[in-house]
Amino acid sequence: MGKALLVVVAVALLIYAFFDLLATPKRDVRLLPKLAWFPVIVLAPFIGPLLWVFLGASRQRGTPPPRRPRRLGPDDDPDYLRGL
Repeated sequence: MGKALLVVVAVALLIYAFFDLLATPKRDVRLLPKLAWFPVIVLAPFIGPLLWVFLGASRQRGTPPPRRPRRLGPDDDPDYLRGL
C-alpha cells in the first residue's frame, strides 16, 4: 500500500509540473530555459517536479489587472462642470 501511494504521488507531481510548465509563459520561468526544464521534470521523479514548483516558475504571473477609474458624479466631473 505504501509503495502504491508513493507512485501515485510521484505521478500526480509529474502531471502537475508538466502542465504547469506548458502553461507558464517564457518570461515567468526562472533559472533554466523553459525547454531545459522538461528533462529535469521527467527524469527525476520526485526532485524534478518539486524543483519546478519551488524554483522554476515565478508565482507572480503576469501583471495585475488595471484598476478601473472611479466613477464621478456630475457635480465632481470637470468636463460636465465646464459645460455649465
